[in-house]
Amino acid sequence: MPRLLQRPEAESDLDEIWWYIAQDSPNNADSFLDRIQKQCVVLVDFPHMGTNRDEITTGLRSQPVGNYLIFYFPLDDGIEIIRVFHGSRDIDSLLSYLN
Repeated sequence: MPRLLQRPEAESDLDEIWWYIAQDSPNNADSFLDRIQKQCVVLVDFPHMGTNRDEITTGLRSQPVGNYLIFYFPLDDGIEIIRVFHGSRDIDSLLSYLN
């Protein structure tokens, strides 16, 4: 059975996303995190579906959900979510530690 791993940084990102959206609507925050989770489940089954992001680091992929991007590594038996950011952020800077 494929597995879905999340680094602690990704969990923190999701918490921050929820809190940001929940300032206006906790229901919308719940709904959006559900969308992210559903997309992660799809990625577990189709790990190479996302965009190749080798320009950041070898093997990294990203998948959009709304204005956010899920960054992950495909694994032999699933995926590992490393971060989730709004697409307008400086992704190269935020992920520079991967180099």
